[in-house]
Amino acid sequence: MRFFLIALLQFPLLAVSQSAIHDPSDYFLKVYRSAEKIDVDGEANERVWAKGEVAGEFWQLFPRAEDKSEIKTNIRAAFDDDFVYFLIEAFDSTNTYVSQSLKRDASIGLNDGVAIILDPINKKSNGFVFSCTPYNVQSEYQYGTDYAGITYAWDNKWYSAVKRLDDRYVVEMAIPFKTLRYNAGNTEWGINILRSDLKSNQLSSWTNIPVQFSALDLGYLGTLQFDGALGEQKSNISIIPYAIAGGHGDSENSTVEGWSGFIPGNGKNDNHSFHLNAGFDAKVAINASLNLDFTINPDFSQVEVDQQVTNLTRYSILYPERRTFFLENSDLFSNFGSTTFKPFFSRSLGLDENANAIPILYGARLSGNVAKKVRVGVMNMQTLKSGDFAAQNYTAASVHQRIGARSLIKGYFLNREATGLTGEELNDDLSLYGRNAGLEVNLIDRNGVNQFWAGYHKSIKKGIDKENDFYQLGYSYSGRTYSGFIEWADFSKDYYADMGFINRIETHAQMGASYTAPDTLIRAGFKHLYNHNTFTLRPKDSKVVQVVFGLSNFMAFFDNNKLSDKYHSLTGGVYFKNTSGINVEYKIQEDNLLYYFPLPTNKPLAPGNYKYSNVSFNYLGDERKNFVINGGVMFGKYYNADIRQYNLSMLIRKQPYYSMMLSAQFNDLLFPMDYGRTKLWLIGPKLEATLTNKLFWTTFLQFNTQENNFNINSRIQYRYSPMSDFFLVYSDNYYSNSFVNKNRAIVLKFNYWFSL
Repeated sequence: MRFFLIALLQFPLLAVSQSAIHDPSDYFLKVYRSAEKIDVDGEANERVWAKGEVAGEFWQLFPRAEDKSEIKTNIRAAFDDDFVYFLIEAFDSTNTYVSQSLKRDASIGLNDGVAIILDPINKKSNGFVFSCTPYNVQSEYQYGTDYAGITYAWDNKWYSAVKRLDDRYVVEMAIPFKTLRYNAGNTEWGINILRSDLKSNQLSSWTNIPVQFSALDLGYLGTLQFDGALGEQKSNISIIPYAIAGGHGDSENSTVEGWSGFIPGNGKNDNHSFHLNAGFDAKVAINASLNLDFTINPDFSQVEVDQQVTNLTRYSILYPERRTFFLENSDLFSNFGSTTFKPFFSRSLGLDENANAIPILYGARLSGNVAKKVRVGVMNMQTLKSGDFAAQNYTAASVHQRIGARSLIKGYFLNREATGLTGEELNDDLSLYGRNAGLEVNLIDRNGVNQFWAGYHKSIKKGIDKENDFYQLGYSYSGRTYSGFIEWADFSKDYYADMGFINRIETHAQMGASYTAPDTLIRAGFKHLYNHNTFTLRPKDSKVVQVVFGLSNFMAFFDNNKLSDKYHSLTGGVYFKNTSGINVEYKIQEDNLLYYFPLPTNKPLAPGNYKYSNVSFNYLGDERKNFVINGGVMFGKYYNADIRQYNLSMLIRKQPYYSMMLSAQFNDLLFPMDYGRTKLWLIGPKLEATLTNKLFWTTFLQFNTQENNFNINSRIQYRYSPMSDFFLVYSDNYYSNSFVNKNRAIVLKFNYWFSL
C-alpha cells in the first residue's frame, strides 16, 4: 500500500472538471409513430418522414474536436409496433466514398458511414451500435461502461437500405424492438449519431463530446423521445439451428477415437475422422429488458482464428473472445479486474490452453435489467470429458448496481466444479472445484473526467484457507491535454482464477540450466504499481492533428516487497490529417530472474539481475489508400542479448472488393556465445475477397517459428438470409521447421435464424 500512496502524491491532483456538464436535453430528437408500413428502401416515401423532426449540426470529434462540422448530415426517426426506424441523409458532393470492404462488421472507423448509438434503458449502463456504409455494409456491436469490453462480434437481426445519389447517400434503418432491451412504458432513450468521412479524415458526432472521451461514451448521449409509450413485445423468441459435416486428419497422434477415415494424410500413422453434428442456439425474451440465451451442443468452427503474436515475456498472452454465445452482455461478467487480470475470462470455458475446443454439452445465460439501475447476469455451462480434461460445470453470476449518474457497484460469484471424477482423480484437491467472489466500486463524476475504483477478490479451493485473495485500487483523470491513471494491485500466491486470466501469477520456467531439464510453471504472489500519463497537443490550421507524449511506469514486487521487475517508457508521436503518423519509444527495464527463463536457443537464461534498454521507431501509412505501408524497428538490449526487431505490413487492395495484407515480424536476439542466437519469425499473409455484401472469402496464413507452426485457415461465408449463413472452412497445420503436416480439417456448416 505504501507504494500506492507514494505514487499518488506525485500524481496530479485534478479533482475539478475542465469540461462542461453535459445535458441530454440539449440534443433532442422526437420519434413519431407511423400509421403506414415503412418500406426499408432508402427512400423517404412515407408520410411520417415529412412530419418528423430533423436533427443535424454535427460536431467534429476528429481532427478538430469541438468545432462544428462543415459536412451536412440530417437524421429523422420513426417507429411502429415492431421497429424503430432511422433515415439519415449524409451529404457528399463528390459521390465517391472510402469503403475498404463489403464484409459485414466493417468498422466505420475504416470506412465512410453512419452509426446510431442507442441506450434503450437510458441509464448509461450499456449501449447498442448499428452502423452502415454507403455500400450498405452493416455492423452492430454492444458494450458497457468499459469500452475495452466492446463486443464487435455480437450479431443480431436488423434491416437497412442505401441509396447513393449525386449529392448524398441516404441510409434507412429498421431495428426491431426484439433486438433491443428496454423498459416497456419508457418514452425516452439515450441516442447519438456518428458520421465518418475518411476522405477528409473527419469523424463527427451529433452531440458535442469532449475530445478526451470515446465517441461511444454513454454519458454524452442525447435524448430520443417517442411519441407514445412503448409496449411489451408479445413474442420474442429466436431459434438458430445448425448442422455441420466435417473431416479431420491428425498426423501427430497414433490413435484417434471416433469415425472412419475421411481425409488422406501424408504419414504412416495418420488418423482421420468424419463427423456429422447438429445443435441450436435460442434467444428468449423474458420481458423487454431481460433475455435468456441457451445453446445445445454448440459449434464454433466458423470463428476466425486468432492472430498470433511473438511472446518475448515469461507470461501468457490474453487473446480476445470470438465465440458468439459468450458475447451478448459479456461486460456483466468480464469487466471485473483490469486489463491484465480478469477473475472471469470466457476463453477459459470450452477451450484448452492451446485454444483447442473442448466439447460443450449446453450453456444457458440470463442477462439484462431487473430494475432501471440494476443489471444482472447468470450463466451455467457443462463441458464433456476430452482427453485429460475432466468434464466441468461452470456457473457465473453478477450484479451491477448503478449509483448516481455514472458510478457503479458490482459483485460476482463464480464456480467451477469437476463432474464425473473417479479413482485417483478424486485425490487432486485443486482439480475438484474452484470458486471466486468479488466486489468492486467504480466512482465516476458526472462528466466522466475523474474516476476512482477499488476491488476485493477471493478464491476458494479445497485445503486453501489463506493467501487466497487480491485487491486493487486505482484513479484516472481524462482531460483535454492531460490524461493518466495509476493502479495498485496485490495478489496472494494462492489466488486461483479457474474461470479467469491472471498473467503474472504463474511464470514459465525451466527447472535447470539445460533444456533437458523439465519445464514448469512457478506460482508466486506479487504486487504491482502501474502509472501511465499522456499529454496531447492539437495544433490548429495545420497538417498535424495531434502531437502526443507519453510516460509509463510499471513496478512489480515479490511477496517480500523486493523488486521483481520494472520498466519506464517515454514515448512521442506525431499524427497527420491524412491518417499517417510516426512515433518513437525509449524503454528502460530491470528484471530480477529467480528461475531459468526458456527463451535462448542453446540453453535457458540463468537467474540474476538484468538491466537493459531499447528504442523503437514506427511509421503508420495513410490507411485510406489502396496501397498502405506500416513499418517499425526496435534495437538495443533484451536481458543480456542484443536485440533487433523489424516489423513490416503492406496492404494492397481494390476497394471495396479485394485486399491482400502481408505482415511480418523478425526478432533477432544475439545472446552471449554459450546461449546462442535466437531468430523468431512471424509472417502472416491475409487475403480477403468481398464479392458482394453477402459473399465473403478470407484466407489467413500464419508462419510462426516460436510455436513451430505454419497455419492455413480459409473460410467462405455466404449470408443467404438475414443472420443465416453457409460456411465452408478449411484449416491445416504444419511444423514450420520441416513442413510436415500436424493436422488438417474441413467443415461445412449452415445455420438459419427463425424468429417466432
